[in-house]
Amino acid sequence: MKGPASEELEAGFVLAGGKSSRMGRDKALALFGGRSLIEIALETLREAGVSSGIAGARSDLSGFAGVVEDVEADQGPLGGICAAMGSTSAERVVFLSVDLPLLPASLIGCMLNHGRITGQAVTVASVNGFVQTFPAVLDRAVLPWLERRHQSGQRGCYAAFQAAAAALEEPVSVLPVEVLAQAGQAAHPMALPATWWFLNVNSPADLERAESIMRASES
Repeated sequence: MKGPASEELEAGFVLAGGKSSRMGRDKALALFGGRSLIEIALETLREAGVSSGIAGARSDLSGFAGVVEDVEADQGPLGGICAAMGSTSAERVVFLSVDLPLLPASLIGCMLNHGRITGQAVTVASVNGFVQTFPAVLDRAVLPWLERRHQSGQRGCYAAFQAAAAALEEPVSVLPVEVLAQAGQAAHPMALPATWWFLNVNSPADLERAESIMRASES
């Protein structure tokens, strides 16, 4: 089912349509600190100040938030991104993958603010010099270009972001999280260093590792 169209300037979606093959079950429903990953991701978006929905889902997640279904299942997250952007009239849309439970809302807030100020079509972050595909803040001007990539079978998300930005004669805007953290613009509520923010929880071992990091930060 599609969520209602939004008249907001900004909207957010959690990408939750992966196969979860390494987790052995739908990772959106895996528990981290007593809460499911989908609950944590939705709350992160809300704390960043945007309405939150779900793009694609392998399980029935409609009890958590409105779900925008990708008409082509198992074709990667780009289809979910296109469907979600097509469901809202928001000028900027932020996408967060469901498997980043350590990511602070303040980083998304910084990225959204950067998009507002600069008007850049694509804003992503980097850590230790490595560009991260998600979270991503996208101006709706990129939608036609993303749809073309998806329809042509070129479904890599970051490559699609680069192609869309290039078509609009812009670079992809990359924000180094270390700089944001040093400036006090982004911080983790548990004081986790930025190197841990992008820990992907794709398997039970990843989940245990993330839990261990959180336990250590609380001690």
